[in-house]
Amino acid sequence: MKEYATYIQYDPEDNIFVASVPELKGCTAHGETRQKALEELEIAKELWIETAIEEGVELPEPMMVTA
Repeated sequence: MKEYATYIQYDPEDNIFVASVPELKGCTAHGETRQKALEELEIAKELWIETAIEEGVELPEPMMVTA
């Protein structure tokens, strides 16, 4: 099964965690904790995909393989 990769990093300047899905250009979110950033990213990812489908944009293939 393939899934979209998720990256998360800490931004010490803003004291937040920033999460992103590289395959979905511009799909990012942030939160005060890793968990909150990941929760917000799930919402952003769903909205990104929903908008792409509505606009007829082809969805990129997920790159990460999971078991």
